[in-house]
Amino acid sequence: MRIAFLGTPDFAVPSLAAIAEGGHEIVAVYSQPPAPRGRGQALRPSPIQAFAEAAGWPVHTPASMRDPAEVAAFRALNLDAAVVVAFGQILNAEVLAAPRLGCFNLHGSLLPRWRGAAPIQRAIMAGDRVTGVQVMRMSEGLDEGPILLSETVRIDALETAGSLHDRLAPIGAALWPRALAGIERGDMVETPQAAEGVTYAKKIRPAEARIRWGRPAEEVDRRIRGLSPFPGAWFLAPSDKGPVRVKALLSRVEDGEGAPGEVLDDGLLLACGEGAVRILRAQREGRGAQDAEAFLRGFSLPASSVLT
Repeated sequence: MRIAFLGTPDFAVPSLAAIAEGGHEIVAVYSQPPAPRGRGQALRPSPIQAFAEAAGWPVHTPASMRDPAEVAAFRALNLDAAVVVAFGQILNAEVLAAPRLGCFNLHGSLLPRWRGAAPIQRAIMAGDRVTGVQVMRMSEGLDEGPILLSETVRIDALETAGSLHDRLAPIGAALWPRALAGIERGDMVETPQAAEGVTYAKKIRPAEARIRWGRPAEEVDRRIRGLSPFPGAWFLAPSDKGPVRVKALLSRVEDGEGAPGEVLDDGLLLACGEGAVRILRAQREGRGAQDAEAFLRGFSLPASSVLT
């Protein structure tokens, strides 16, 4: 089939590779425009743009797919189908109607749970035990279209958003060959989403990254893992030079009792409003991420210290 692929981050790269390997004609690749990245904040292409350019496919980076000129250009591609994986823009009715067979999306949850921008992070933060990936037909509503294929994945006890992201991306990519074959034949069963159980995965707000030690340990632990590695749940630690911002990147719940934010031992066991969490991986501002043992060799946080 003649296919356009719309995607931006690392999560989308395995899907684009799988579709190309299936023998479909990649007519065009769409991605978000280059953005400031890295310490120098130089403009750099997205992972999908870089991957597509290396493969020799035409790449488009429109500021908005709602621009009438962009809509007309998309329609002129005479597509059989469009595949969308974490593109980062909402497609209007004109764009969705342009491909002959429709537009199809890979979503990182088991819909209708966690419709929206941050399903992987929200699933961990909510304490979900399972999640998954689904191929769905796109509609004008936010992630409301019927489901074509699903794969369920268990969320492990020490799962972070980063580790779950890395597991889901190839699992989702593996769904595309079967989905596109069924779409092309016209015999793919499309199942409407359930009306019950709808939740929304709102975009992560910066204010959510500050750790609130007065919350129960289970909630603190889920927030740490759900925001790891980005943006990273953080706290302020005391030092001789004043408070230092530290990101907590991995944790687990343990027994412990003390004032919220109190360091309970010499191994980063921290008291919460109820119970305690042990930090297993951390990152000091301006430094690389380290396991707790290595972190503590370079930064002292003895028992009875208080974090804020």
